[in-house]
Amino acid sequence: MQDILQYLKLTGEKLDSEIAAATGISLTEVRLRVSELSAKGDVIVCRSIRFKDGKPIDAMLCRMSGFIPPAAPGRKPKART
Repeated sequence: MQDILQYLKLTGEKLDSEIAAATGISLTEVRLRVSELSAKGDVIVCRSIRFKDGKPIDAMLCRMSGFIPPAAPGRKPKART
């Protein structure tokens, strides 16, 4: 499970299929591990349905819990009050 957590920490929000491809773990195993991590509160999971060539694909969108990625370059400074 540490490999999934490390991958999400480095890359941010990813689909379960992207995690499986990057880590070399099967998709069913990734889904099982992500569900366990979600139950512990380490990962936030959102069910997502995407369409590819008109066919629905059921996926899990995952990100680290409590992790805020660094700001993207080019953002405007925050307004001062």
